Amino acid sequence: MTDETLHDHLLLGALPTLMAAFALPEAREHRFLADGLMNLNWRIDTERASYAVKRITDVPVEKVRRNLGVLSHLAADGLPVPAALTTPDGTSVVEIDGHHYCVLPWVDGVHVPGVDLTGEQAHALGVLLARLHQSLKAHAPGPAPEQPPTAKVTDPGQAAITADRLLGLIPAGSADPFDQAAARALEERKILLEKHADARPTSSVPAGPYGWTHGDFQYRNLLRADGDVVAILDWDRLAVRPYAEEVARTAQVQFGVNGRFDLDRVAAFVSGYCSLIPLTAEELADGVERLWWKRMTDFWQLEFHYDRGDVSCDDLFLADEELLLWWTSHQGDVEAAFRAA
Repeated sequence: MTDETLHDHLLLGALPTLMAAFALPEAREHRFLADGLMNLNWRIDTERASYAVKRITDVPVEKVRRNLGVLSHLAADGLPVPAALTTPDGTSVVEIDGHHYCVLPWVDGVHVPGVDLTGEQAHALGVLLARLHQSLKAHAPGPAPEQPPTAKVTDPGQAAITADRLLGLIPAGSADPFDQAAARALEERKILLEKHADARPTSSVPAGPYGWTHGDFQYRNLLRADGDVVAILDWDRLAVRPYAEEVARTAQVQFGVNGRFDLDRVAAFVSGYCSLIPLTAEELADGVERLWWKRMTDFWQLEFHYDRGDVSCDDLFLADEELLLWWTSHQGDVEAAFRAA
């Protein structure tokens, strides 16, 4: 049985109860969506319309309910946000046989990597992120703290210890290509950590304004049709963060591909954002520096692989590692692209 067949089978027993809970017509077809990295997702077709169903596996249920409750307000502000369906008694998440599900309207569109965007589209993406931050400020799921959130700054020695632990989990003499690539990357990372130990951020308090942010605003969670964003998806990581952090992370995931940053598109994106929410060069530089150091000291994809036996993010590790090496040797160029806004 393939993974797709298995996942379809997992939903099949819950489907009639799920459709009844949300007062939806009988499902005519359902199809597992293999693109998701964390939760499990399906498309459900009925005589009335099509819907996206998510089985929640990676986020506390109460947090999901809180986050989904914001979406209708964002949609009312004119943002391309599909609002979650609710049951007749008003809940957006239902439990069936020990599993939790939510349902949203299906939106047709495609995921477009950042380097396939025009400069104008990259600028418009920055504007959209700023509009989203403004709307989240007006319709926050809770108050933002009076003091800015602190940021973890991992000690380079501790990161090296983690690298050694992971190296110890790789079978000696393994012929597996991923094991070999991971071992090389970990040894290289230890050298980088020693060389750049003094370049880590010195303060635990990020610079600049902060507020509620999406948390994973990037092409895998954006649907486009006719060149425009028609849906912002995946609200699992909604939280209070520095705005510069989300700007830097989005730029990295959108425009850090093929082992380098597309610096022209980075500049266009940041310019679009700052046209609505101005960030100073110092605030942007702080966000970029913190993200670089986080990537330098983080091994989450390898922890998924070797600690959990979850290989779904292996490709992300290899791509991120290649980018980190280029980024570390071109930090001035990257910061200049952010300052160009």
